Formats: sequence, structure tokens, C-alpha cells
Amino acid sequence: MSIKQKAKLGKVRRADPFLEREQAAYEHPLPSREYILQILAQGGVPLEFAQICAQLEVLPEELETFQRRLGAMAREGQLMQNRAGAWLIPDKADLISGRVEGHPDGFGFLVPDESGTDLFLGPKEMEKVLHGDRAIARVIGIDRRGRPEGKIVEVLERGNARVVGRVFSEHGVWFVVAENRRISQDILLAPAAKGSKLPQVKAGQVVIAEIIEQPSKHAQPIGRIVEVLGNYADPGMEIEIALRKHELPFEFAKEVLAEAKKLPDSVRKSDWKGREDITALPLVTIDSETARDFDDAVYCQRQGQGYRLIVAIADVSHYVQAGGALDRDSYERGNSVYFPRRVIPMLPEKLSNGLCSLNPQVERLCMACDMNINAAGEIEKYRFYPAVMFSHARLTYNGAAAALYEKNPEARQQLGALLPQLENLDTLYRVLAKARQKRGAIDFETLETHMIFDDQGKIARIEAYERNDAHRVIEECMLAANVCASAFLKEHGHAALYRVHEGPTPERLLKLRDFLGGFGLQLGGGEEPQAKDYAQLLEKLRDRPDKQLLQTVMLRSLRQAIYSPDNVGHFGLAYESYTHFTSPIRRYPDLLVHRAIKAVLSHSKYTPGDWEQIGLHCSKTERRADEATRDVEAWLKCYYMQDRIGEEFFGSISSVVSFGIFVALDDVFIEGLVHVSELGADYFHFDEAGHVMVGERTGRRFRQADRVRVRVMRADLETNKIDFKLVESAAGSQETKKPRKSK
Repeated sequence: MSIKQKAKLGKVRRADPFLEREQAAYEHPLPSREYILQILAQGGVPLEFAQICAQLEVLPEELETFQRRLGAMAREGQLMQNRAGAWLIPDKADLISGRVEGHPDGFGFLVPDESGTDLFLGPKEMEKVLHGDRAIARVIGIDRRGRPEGKIVEVLERGNARVVGRVFSEHGVWFVVAENRRISQDILLAPAAKGSKLPQVKAGQVVIAEIIEQPSKHAQPIGRIVEVLGNYADPGMEIEIALRKHELPFEFAKEVLAEAKKLPDSVRKSDWKGREDITALPLVTIDSETARDFDDAVYCQRQGQGYRLIVAIADVSHYVQAGGALDRDSYERGNSVYFPRRVIPMLPEKLSNGLCSLNPQVERLCMACDMNINAAGEIEKYRFYPAVMFSHARLTYNGAAAALYEKNPEARQQLGALLPQLENLDTLYRVLAKARQKRGAIDFETLETHMIFDDQGKIARIEAYERNDAHRVIEECMLAANVCASAFLKEHGHAALYRVHEGPTPERLLKLRDFLGGFGLQLGGGEEPQAKDYAQLLEKLRDRPDKQLLQTVMLRSLRQAIYSPDNVGHFGLAYESYTHFTSPIRRYPDLLVHRAIKAVLSHSKYTPGDWEQIGLHCSKTERRADEATRDVEAWLKCYYMQDRIGEEFFGSISSVVSFGIFVALDDVFIEGLVHVSELGADYFHFDEAGHVMVGERTGRRFRQADRVRVRVMRADLETNKIDFKLVESAAGSQETKKPRKSK
């Protein structure tokens, strides 16, 4: 800002507490947002645009840009205009801004931008908005359940430009029903404009509808079809729907592919500069049989009473430059998404399966974490360095387990000279596992399943996927490298994204203790239990028949792990500091950690922007991927069960809710609902504290882990819901008909 421009600013403008920040950011700085809010708050009443300009000494040439700043603040809920056009602070008018969350039954909630209680929005209010919109609402009372009820005052931002759904026709009226059941309003289809050509569509097909008129108090949303995806039951349609429903980026832009195309096909001699040569070390990758992207390789040798462990990670940061098209696209994606039979990679295939994948028998650039670990499993010394490596073998978990634990002669012979270093890895794993147990890390036992498909793309069967010790060997190696990465950045005072996992909230802890008390159990640690207290209790539950129920309730008491620059530790793993370093091919936070480590090594700083906002974004994309994969798996399981209507299965109650019990079937590993009305000739009531359903007259109880026999009654692809009918429970026989064997 020139001296002449500064001189034009009056006394009021110079009093802006954020003037220097605005001057640094803009050539022609405006009054800061904070200062605008301060002036409005001091006024105590809504102010017209001219009044605000006068009070803030806005110059004539600034009027247009200042108007835009007020508009931007309004879109973010910081300001709003009343019916007379005057500007005010929503909080001062007892108004609350937030995001709308719809419910399939037609009602919804406004989740406040700031902390506070969600506002209930009745069906009439939800007619004005769609799930995902941002709005301002006023509290108008308390609903019959004691929740604060809101009324929409103004819509700040629309959250849906396009919607994926199925098209239907009734009485000549065509409309789209959104796949996202939180959008409960039908989207009316506008007739084609004269001379325009719309895609040909048949009732029942899956389409993308562009919303051309958003809902209002008096009208439904109106849209037009921009793409026909196909028929609902077409192979792979469930993934196409999930991609669009959850707004997952699944196509690479031209500039991204062009940038990737410029990269070499292999490591060049010029790339060796400044790197250590570890190609002679027999590093290997160990992954699943279906893996195609290999971002970590390991090597272990005995060193006196201890061990030297090298974890080499693909150096994605060498090829994906900060601020480039590849980097911007990777940030938007946040992570790779793994569906059954299909992967949506974070990076184009040239990098994810080629240049950045630690494929066997080729040179690859890597970042190495070189550790010295003593006989007690403590990392005594470590260092990071860029290197060039050469993977000596691409091994699988099952192959490694066959050689190490089953002592399979053929598997051992195939490993040849690599066998001793694999045995070193296994010995080190035993040491690290003991240290993990001593540390008190929580180890919840979870059942993973794997879908097997036939030639037509249908599920042939679902199998339990058992983790063997080869999985655990790699897991412990990755944990060690991640801990070192976290310690390295913390020690050098460099900002980073930590993998944060907080313990239970006081409310959740209280509920957990009440629940455990009903079983005569107690969680140690007082008001601030540690991971070891959870681990010790889990050990006591190991042989109990209700272990699954108790473990599930314990797991639900903990908060979700997120990415954050605030290092508050990882509760579940019992680490004071932890970050993600080992998967930069498929996780953006790992790529940031690599750049930060390189910055420290070169005595500089890496500043990608607002670390907190980046952490929030990466946590959001992670949840988005989880929700999309759950949707796809639920659809596939529902499709699989359509051929099994009327069949009977044994299973266990996996959870108890107010409207019934969910049952996980033996052998097929699919879950469905027995509605409360199907539990028997009694009125059943849900005891939330005890996680149990109790019959009013008979006193009959249904609790998690109880054994039952059920009949498959319905598998609804539209809602992804599977309904069962109770045939027999542990408490006694409902019907005497024998179960038919599953196909």
C-alpha cells in the first residue's frame, strides 16, 4: 500500500485491529471482517449499507468491493439482511447459522456452525431446503421430545447442484427420487425447452439431474436430466451411484493427466542426486494378493542384541510438486477409495501403479526411516533420508505366513536367500508386540470379510478374512516408522498433520461405566482412563460369550481418529505423538508429512497453508470414502440376499436398537433387521442403558450376542435394507420348521 493510499484512510480505518493483515494480503485493503462485526455489535441495531460505509469511512471507489465483502460474510453466516435490507449479526437476533441434515422420514436438523444443540426442523421447514444446504434459523420453541425447534429464516448456500437418483413417472409427471435418502423431496423434471434435446430415459433408470430451481416454501425443486447412467441392476451401477452420491472425484482432469504424462517412466540417473544408495539391501514388499500399489518395503537385520529396521516408503513428493495440478487434485481427493472390484486412486495410474509403486526388480525413489531397536522393543535411534531402493521380491501375506509359520517347504524354498531377513522381521515383530502390550495399546478384535464374485459380477460367496501374523509384522513396522516421523517433526518444531485419537468424553465414559456395572465389570483409570485400562479389561473379556457385545460398547465410547495440527496423542495406540508417513500413494496427509520431513532435512520450512483446515478436509474425505464403500457393500449384500428370500439361517444379535434387533448371519456374514413387531406376541421396550430389548408381559430379553434363528423376508435394493423374521431364539422356539441350508 502506497503512502498516498495510507493517507486516504481516516482515523476509524486506521483503528482496525487487523489492518496490517489486510494490507499484507490485499493491494487495496478493505475493513476487516472482524472490524465490520465489531462496528455492527457496538451499534446494537441493524444498519443500512450507507450507514455502515459512513461509520467505517469506506471510500467511494471501494463501495463495490465492500458490498461484495458483506455478501461473502452473509454466505458464511457471519451477517444477514433483514426484510428492510439492513445488515445485522445473526447471533444478536437470536439466529443460528448452520448446515442442514435431512432425515429419510422428511424432517431434519440444523447443525450449528458454532458449538451448540442441533435445531429440529419439521417436515414443513424441510420443504424449503435440501440436505447439505446452509441456512439461518430462529428457535421457535421446544418439540414434543424436548428438542429446540427451528424455523428457516434464510438459505445461505445451496449444497446440491446435481443429484443422482432414479427417474419415475406418475400420471404424466416425471420426477427423480434421490439416491441419498436424506434428500426426501422428489425433484420434478422440467419439460424440454422448445428446440432443445434431452437424454432419452426410461422409468426406473439411474440418472444425474441438475437442479435448475431450488426448493422454496411454495415449490418443489425442479431439475433436468444431464446424464443417464443406466439400469439400476447393471453390473457396477452401485459404484457409479456411490461416486456421485458422495461427490467423489473419479475422473482425472486433462491438466492432471498432462502433468503425469511429462514424468519419466523410470528412475533417471539425475534423480539419484542427494540420495543414499540402498539398492543392495534385500528390501521386500508384503501385501495382499490383489494389491497393485506398493508404497512400503521393509528390511531387518540383527544388530548385537537388537535390530536394524529399515522402512522404505515411495517418495511421491519427488514427483507430485506442491501447488501443481497433481497436488491440487490429490488434495481434493484426499485418499484412494477401495471398492469391491474397483479402486478410485488418489494419483493417476502412471504414478500409483508405476513410478511411485515399489514394484519388484526395479529401482524406485524412496524416503527411508532407518531405525535401531533394542531387545526391549524401544527405538533407540533413527534417521530419515531420501534414497534409491530396489525391491527384491513382491511377497504376499499368505505366502510369507506359509513360509514362516506353516513351515511350508515349497514356500521357504521360493524365498531362498530372503528367508533369513524375513525370520529377523518376525523375531522383531514378537519384540515389538510385547512392547505394544506393555505400553497398553488397545487391540479390538474385528471380523473382516471378503466378497468373492462370479464371472457375471455377482457375489458368489462372502468369506471371513483372517489376519495372520504376516499382517501384524508389517503393521508393527509401519507403526514404528510413523512414530519416528511424528517424533522427528515434533523434535524440530515443524508443523504437521498428526493422527489424533482422543479418549472418551465424560458423557460417554459415564454411560460406559453404567453399562459395564450391569455386568459386574469395572473400567480402571478413574475419571481419565488410559488405553491400558481398556486393554486390561479386554483381556478379562477374552473367554466370555458376551465378549462381542462388551467390546462393541467399549469401542463406541471412544472418539473417531482425525487429522489435526494439534498433537493430543493417539489414545488407542497409546502414543503421545503419532502421524501417518507410510502411505503417500493413497493418503494425502502422508504426502504432507514427507514434504515436512524433507523441509527439516534441508533446513527449511514447508507451509502448505492453514494446517487446521487441511486436517479438517482430509478427515472429511476419509469419512466420505468410508461412507461410500459402506453404501456399495450394503447394496451388494442386499442384491446377494434377493436370491435367498425364505431361507433360514442361524446368527447372533449384533446390535439392539429402539425399533428392533440386528442379526449377523453365520457363514454368509450379512446383517439384517428383525423389527420389534416381529419379536413375538408382546410389547417390547428398548432399554438403552442396558442395550437390551425387554418384553413387557413375558420379561423376555434380547441382548447383543444372543443366538437366534431367522428367516429372510425381504431384501430391498432401493433402501439397502434386509429384513428378517425371528424363527427361534436362545430363550425358546418360535416355530419348529427346520432351517434350509444356504445355497
